[in-house]
Amino acid sequence: MGGTGQRPGAAAALLAEEIRVWKRRRNAVILAHNYQIPPVQDVADYVGDSLGLAREAAQTEAEVIVFCGVHFMAETAAILSPDKTVLIPDPTAGCSLADTITGDQLRAWKAEHPGALVVSYVNTSAEVKAETDYCCTSGNAVKVVQSIPEDQEILFCPDFFLGSWIKKAAGRRNMHIWMGECHVHAGIMPGDIERTRAAHPDAELLVHPECGCTSSVLYLLQEGLIPKERTAVLSTEGMIQRAKASEAHTFLVATETGVLHRMRQQSPDKEFLPINEGAVCRFMKQITLENTRDALREGQYAVRVPAEVADRARLSIERMLAIA
Repeated sequence: MGGTGQRPGAAAALLAEEIRVWKRRRNAVILAHNYQIPPVQDVADYVGDSLGLAREAAQTEAEVIVFCGVHFMAETAAILSPDKTVLIPDPTAGCSLADTITGDQLRAWKAEHPGALVVSYVNTSAEVKAETDYCCTSGNAVKVVQSIPEDQEILFCPDFFLGSWIKKAAGRRNMHIWMGECHVHAGIMPGDIERTRAAHPDAELLVHPECGCTSSVLYLLQEGLIPKERTAVLSTEGMIQRAKASEAHTFLVATETGVLHRMRQQSPDKEFLPINEGAVCRFMKQITLENTRDALREGQYAVRVPAEVADRARLSIERMLAIA
């Protein structure tokens, strides 16, 4: 610890106190995603999924928003709160899924399907959101699609696994899906499900719809090979709430492992096991107590979205919030 002789826990406590001091000085709020490291979650004012974070960003009265997440999330906050200062502790914290589609690519895809409506997962850049009719999160994606007339052609981007799940759950035939993926969720495979279920046959299985195993899970459900009452495809927030309400003791969790911290905090008498222990997003983990403190202390790094892009993107995000 830099020769201070302090224990790691003591150093973290000092950093957390520094953050609280600078937060008061800056009239700031700290928003953290469920995939952040535990110390960052613990110092945040609000921890949640993309939908919850967007809601908080839209309604906060703080002058400064420190967004402990990846860059597209901070962009969304800047779009929803143009009169606020939005800071991200590490501006290089990107997203492999958001990088799978650009504004130019979406414009070209739209040209191939004139008249189609675009539904974009919130895991996209501001430029893509500006070309989008409706944004969604994994928590409200099916509701968003179901709100659109059945005869309306839909382009969904960028996550193939999420899009395939939505298409099936909403019963849509005229929905085209972009071939993007999150490198972390795509790596959670059917074999991971089989292995962990064999070791814990009585556990509840909670699966994020971005996972590479989602189609397999849906097939197993359809064929009656896994119990419907102990299986659910949910957003991270949905997983947390399901675990709190369930009478089950053990849960197998198929998503990025950061969410396990909050699940264990809110249901301390229950056991939460990752389907794949390697499901760790290095971009999310770039946010630390140190750079969160520095963001507050130095006023770095501000996230700004050009007004003409923000104005066009805001409508799709507001539609997402209204449907949620």
